[in-house]
Amino acid sequence: MKRLGVIVNPVAGMGGRVGLKGSDGAEILEKARALGAKPESPNRAVTALKITARLKDEIEILTYPSVMGEDECIQAGFTPHVIGTINPGQTTADDTQRAAQEMADAGVDLLLFAGGDGTARNIYNAVGEKIPVLGIPAGVKIHSAVYAVTPKSAGEVAAMFLEQKKMNIRVSEVMDIDEDAFRKGVVTARLYGYMQVPEEPRFVQSVKSGGVKAEKEVLASIAEDIVDAMDDEDCYFIIGPGTTTRSIMEHLGLKNTLLGVDVIKNRQVVANDVYEQQLWDLISCRKVKLVLTIIGGQGHLFGRGNQQLSPRIIREVGRKNILVIATKDKLIGLHGRPLLVDTGDEELNTELGGFVRVTTGYEDYTMCKIGY
Repeated sequence: MKRLGVIVNPVAGMGGRVGLKGSDGAEILEKARALGAKPESPNRAVTALKITARLKDEIEILTYPSVMGEDECIQAGFTPHVIGTINPGQTTADDTQRAAQEMADAGVDLLLFAGGDGTARNIYNAVGEKIPVLGIPAGVKIHSAVYAVTPKSAGEVAAMFLEQKKMNIRVSEVMDIDEDAFRKGVVTARLYGYMQVPEEPRFVQSVKSGGVKAEKEVLASIAEDIVDAMDDEDCYFIIGPGTTTRSIMEHLGLKNTLLGVDVIKNRQVVANDVYEQQLWDLISCRKVKLVLTIIGGQGHLFGRGNQQLSPRIIREVGRKNILVIATKDKLIGLHGRPLLVDTGDEELNTELGGFVRVTTGYEDYTMCKIGY
């Protein structure tokens, strides 16, 4: 009987909806809670585990107590073997590292964990390349290539790996960034090491590519196309994070938040760096359009670094009012893979599927498929 280790970082992703761009550190968590942030990772872990639960009579589950895996495993239909001890409500990175080490020592065949890049670093510090691992995406920033593209994908890959006698393993990057610099608009990514990950290109993401290297003229032409469409003085435009979308704000000569969400109306700033509730208060029951770009190397539209764009925000905007922009180099870099959505709402992910027009220059467009 194969063994699956399960670890949940219960606070991963809490900073996303409230615009804090990360969840690392006690001070940030306290601020996130004060702004009304709710845990994201438990539900995402349950989504993945429910897929893997088709094997519940064929595998043994090892997990940590309470919110670090036990609760989620039980909710998904498993009867897990619980090891270790924690203080619920006061879990730390040390708990994650200890859990990973104990599960590796217990001989798990695969370690499935829910979190973000900080969690991946903790797992790496404990097990390195000793055992296969797979991440359930639940953090604000996910640059590492050890994560599945969605929670459901994580469940599928874990089940496939445990069902098969032999599945290819790839050595994948563990990346993380300086959150303090990130909040100031500076992205400094660092490679921390490598871990073994089941190889399934359809369901496991690539490492996030570096900064945009397209010609300034290309970005300027994309910006001009979008700005020319801002002819409705009553319409609010939500500008998503990224260097590609930043070109629109620069074209208008407006202050922008590189790694946050801004709102403009009549080509003027209404608010910079808004969090989810602020955004809802601004755009609810109003004309609104959303401009966003894809993450280079991964192809995500929603669910990576823009959690302020919650399911209710996306539904309020409406699919037809989502304007996607990207350089052709970014699209070519996906090698034919679809654009991805991971909103945390499976019904909405399905609604967003199909094809979307992507602006790649002035009056220059291409159609791309959206998957999930």
